[in-house]
Amino acid sequence: MKKYIEISEVALKRLESGESIEGSMKMNLKTRKITFKDWNRTAPKRRKDELIRQLESGWVKESPEKYKLFISVYKKLGLARIMDIIDREAKEAKGALFDKELIEFV
Repeated sequence: MKKYIEISEVALKRLESGESIEGSMKMNLKTRKITFKDWNRTAPKRRKDELIRQLESGWVKESPEKYKLFISVYKKLGLARIMDIIDREAKEAKGALFDKELIEFV
């Protein structure tokens, strides 16, 4: 028994190039035609985070939805020095954000 299957041009080109195609096959009960719908498995492109300032122990970045602060400190420095470094880095990050907004405003 032979059946004819409708397939898109994009899927046909991928088949001819030797790639595999994932998708779903369905028969239309009224027309009795079999159609193959290939799945688009490519992830959408996203904008990379913009570096606002490189800090001594990390960085401040801006994504489309959030500001990101990363600080990495060795444990062997001791709790008091770690807390001081985190406070200093956070203060510098806040200053960098303020400078960025000020530059964009002007």
